Amino acid sequence: MHLKYAHNIMRMDTLMPATPSSQHVRTGRPGKRAINLSLSSDVLEAAKGLEINISQVCEQHLREVVLREQERKWRETHADFIAAYNATLEAEGLPLDEWRSF
Repeated sequence: MHLKYAHNIMRMDTLMPATPSSQHVRTGRPGKRAINLSLSSDVLEAAKGLEINISQVCEQHLREVVLREQERKWRETHADFIAAYNATLEAEGLPLDEWRSF
């Protein structure tokens, strides 16, 4: 397994620490906060007509975007180490590979 995929095992709660709030203390989940958001009126009306939970969809998509950006920054920050580790694996093979039975 190459280290370039190590970011895939990072947990979401490690990447997105919870904000302190009374709800977080009670439920173990971050609290919600009202914000202003501008959307195209045609898309908003279509979503309402389809009974789509706009807050839930926005939060889910934003969470995915944030996670991708955090993963990208993690790979960028650790690029030198990953390249060196992969070069070592190519040159020397996996540690203990000679005893591997599969």
